Parts: sequence; C-alpha cells; structure tokens
Amino acid sequence: MTAVDKIFQKAICLQPLSAKELLHLYTFTPTSELMFVANELRQIHVPTNGVSWQIDRNVNITNVCISGCRFCNFHCKPHETEKSYTTTIEEYCIKIEELIKLNGDQLLLQGGLHPKYGLSFYKNLFEELKKRYPDIKLHALGPPEIAHIARLEKKSYREILENLIDSGLDSLPGAGAEILCNRVRKQLSPAKPDSQAWFDVMREAHKLNLPTSATMVFGHIETLEERIEHLIKIRNLQAEKPQNTYGFLSFICWTMQTAGTKLDSETRNKSVSTDEYIRTIAISRIALNNITNIQASWLTVGKNVAQIALHSGANDMGSIMIEENVVSAAGATNKFDAAGIKNAICQAGFTPWLRNQKYEPR
Repeated sequence: MTAVDKIFQKAICLQPLSAKELLHLYTFTPTSELMFVANELRQIHVPTNGVSWQIDRNVNITNVCISGCRFCNFHCKPHETEKSYTTTIEEYCIKIEELIKLNGDQLLLQGGLHPKYGLSFYKNLFEELKKRYPDIKLHALGPPEIAHIARLEKKSYREILENLIDSGLDSLPGAGAEILCNRVRKQLSPAKPDSQAWFDVMREAHKLNLPTSATMVFGHIETLEERIEHLIKIRNLQAEKPQNTYGFLSFICWTMQTAGTKLDSETRNKSVSTDEYIRTIAISRIALNNITNIQASWLTVGKNVAQIALHSGANDMGSIMIEENVVSAAGATNKFDAAGIKNAICQAGFTPWLRNQKYEPR
C-alpha cells in the first residue's frame, strides 16, 4: 500500500489528517483521484443523490467600513458622504416583499465595520425586521462585525451575540475569514479583527447553539500551506463545539475576485484555474471530516465548474443570491435564478432540493 493509499484509507475512516498528509495529497495526487475520494466522502456525509440549494437575498446594511480590505471595491470611508448609504426600513420592506414573491425565506445581511453603529443600531434593526416579517430568517453580520461591535461597546463577544439572538439573529455567516492566517490578514485587511477574533466569536456562537458557516477565499497572496492551515483550524474549532449543537453547518470556499481593487496588480497572474478550484473543493472535503455540507461557489467559478464540483465533494449549490454586491463589484458576473440553479443541478446528474439555512427541506 502506497503512502497516498494509506492517507486515503485514513480519510475514508473520517480520521483527521495532518497538514503534512493533506499537503502530500494535494501535491502528489492526480485530480481524478482526489475527486474520487472526495466524492466517496460526500456519500458518507450526505448519502443521497440530492443537492441542496436556497433562495435568499443579500442586503448590505451600509457601505461604510473602516476595515480597509484591499480586495474590496464596494466599501467607502466614513467621510465619503456623497458615496455612503445606510439601507432604510422602507428599502428593506421593498426588498423583502420581492424576496417573498420569489419564495425566499432569508436575508443575508452584511454590514461592514461602521465606526458609529453599535449594538443598539443592530438590535433595533433586527427587532424591526422581525416585527414586520416574523417568518424571514436573518443570516446576518459575521465574526469581524461581532468583534467590532464588542470593541465599540466594551462588551464580550458572548454578550453581543446573546443580545443579537434575542433581537432576531437566526444564524451567523462565516464572513470575513478570507485566509485565517495573520500574515495574510495583515496584508489584505489591516484594520479587520485578526484570526483569533474570528475563531473566538465562532466559538461563542457554537456555545450558544447559533447555526454558523465557515468560509475560505483563496487565490491571492496566500500559500498552499496557509490554505491547509486554514482548513485544519476550521476543523479543530468544529471539534470543540458542544455536543448536539449546530456548529459549522457548511463550508464555502471561493476564488478571490480582485478586478479594479488595490490587490489587482498583485494577483493579476494568479488566477485560479478550474483544476485548482476542483482540487481545493476536493481537499476541503477530505480535510473537513466533521463538517457535513460543502458548497460549490457558482458565483465566482460559473455553472460548468460548479457542476464538476458536485462530483468532487460538494453537495450544495448555495443560493440564487438575489442582489449580491460585494463580490460582483470585484468582477464576478455569474447569475442564477431558481429555474437555472435547479436545471444546473439536474444536468449534473443530481436531484435538487430546496433548503433553509439549517439544511432542512422547505
């Protein structure tokens, strides 16, 4: 039995692989073999022919952010009053009514790090939205925003999360992870809370049994070793979660979009190939032995590559993503409606099923 066979056998038994083993697989294993093993693991975690998908709407609470991310074209500084905005309740109502007409059930609310929006702002917003639309789920903010609010309020992450849950927060996205290595974060997002803050917020969310997701954005200034480190850190945190809590329900990775951003000149010759994306999906499934759902990011790689990902360890096609702004502002142009995403899943040989954020059928 070869070294690769031994590692694969360990993976199929859902044993955690070391960084050295994962690097060995990624470096020396043909893509077809990685796809095969990742697909076998997908069948262990999700033993059906079904591929899940969702209808939600992205709404940016505000475009004001002090994080200074070098890959973001969307944000503006607090003093840029001619560009800045905050979505009003009236605008939310219009967007939610449109979402309901499309059979959607969730708002993905992303806010950025606004220097003046503390806990009361978000509590009031969530409470008002829930009062008007009690059945709409709020998949909102992310660890950097929680850490930022905690810093403004001089409160613990747990206190902030408890207050937001009481006000209507239903789940916490894995936003703002990029690559969870401080070398990378210092270069990409100099003012964003560090990797430890991201993990500490998620750890508290898991203790509170708040459903969460984990993410990774790759294909920029990170090394392969740092991608693997990111996956292992995600897996290790998932292993810490209290028994019978949601923890990370899913893992989503996508390729960095940098068109027109400050990062563009540094990454112009580092575009992620189809092969690299598929290998990354596969190694994610192999590395994350304790996370059930792996999502194919059609927004950044397109329909055809996302369909291949469904044969490479992924079992979820994500959302039709009504009104996505941030990634699109940096170059992503792919679009899907409900019929299109279902057809794409069927064409790939799977059965589509509509889910909610907890991966329950709707």
